[in-house]
Amino acid sequence: MNDTLSLAKRLISAPSITPATGAVFDEMQAMLEPLGFAVHRFTRGEGEAGSDEAPVENLFAIRQGPPGTRHFAFAGHLDVVPPGEGWASDPFTPDERGELLHGRGAVDMKSAIAAMVSAAGQVPQEAGTISFIITGDEEGPALHGTRALIDYMAEAGHAPDLCLVGEPTSVKRLGDMVKIGRRGSVNIWITVEGAQGHVAYPHLADNPLPRLVAILAELDALNLDTGTRWFQPSNLEITDISVGNPATNVIPPRGQARVSIRFNDLHTGKSLSDRVCAIAQKHGGTARPVISGEPFLTEPGAFSKLVAAAVEAETGIAPELSTSGGTSDARFLRALCPVIEFGLCNATMHKRDEAVAIPDLDVLARIYARIAREALALSGDA
Repeated sequence: MNDTLSLAKRLISAPSITPATGAVFDEMQAMLEPLGFAVHRFTRGEGEAGSDEAPVENLFAIRQGPPGTRHFAFAGHLDVVPPGEGWASDPFTPDERGELLHGRGAVDMKSAIAAMVSAAGQVPQEAGTISFIITGDEEGPALHGTRALIDYMAEAGHAPDLCLVGEPTSVKRLGDMVKIGRRGSVNIWITVEGAQGHVAYPHLADNPLPRLVAILAELDALNLDTGTRWFQPSNLEITDISVGNPATNVIPPRGQARVSIRFNDLHTGKSLSDRVCAIAQKHGGTARPVISGEPFLTEPGAFSKLVAAAVEAETGIAPELSTSGGTSDARFLRALCPVIEFGLCNATMHKRDEAVAIPDLDVLARIYARIAREALALSGDA
């Protein structure tokens, strides 16, 4: 059960394009039950396949320690992004080529979950309670995944003291970066209505595009901030402009655009949404924001120190503490307890021929085992 490579292969072999259900969770359950975990699985979402309401499977597994001991949680996701075309081998057939294991999810993040299972087998039950918070909806809308698991845990009375998420945080070498927080994220859809007409008779029409251009120009010129101690500067990016006008002699009836803002702890999703909405309204447009996460920070302390020490003990590298990158389910899990992210090198995640360095697998399992043992032995605040 402690062969991390074999466990990773089993998970990769179970296709689980988001939203994931079924076979990959069967494999996860089969791995955990022999280690003494009680496994609870449930599905949320009742919509059509391909919709935000499509069914999502979730798994919570727990191995109770002696009364009064601490509770440490591993967290992650079994769903993967679609593989796309042009792979050198079947993306759902694990393929060893040299020192690399290829397959969709090899990096993001089935191998990390395999390492967590292997690590749990190295920690005696007497050390404390260990749980797994595993969703099939991290790569998708994230509506019925980790948030549903958090609700389930609250109802069942399971409250971890500390949580580690196995996202691929390393950059050039395993162990060079640990995530102690993440920026927030908001996407905003902007619409400007006009009146369609012939380009030769502009006085009989109302062209919305100059107003849309004015909105985007003002937004693009914004300097949101210069960053904070732990966060890089917030950035606003224009991610789509749509008119849908195939005719050369027609003034279009409307123009639409979308912007994405990744923001630090100087802002909230609402404050930025309000700012964009005000600019859109000034130029005669409307804006519809969708906030997918607020910024959070697990202040450096005992937990980050023990994670860094475990990484350095197994790799010889003192990791950088960072809040860079995109969002993850840590943005939800932070409501439970202090949460830190650490995992494999992220260079090939979501790419064709995604691959993990095979020697890193057992190293990661040893790191996770050290973290779990030290976290369960930790006293006081993290």
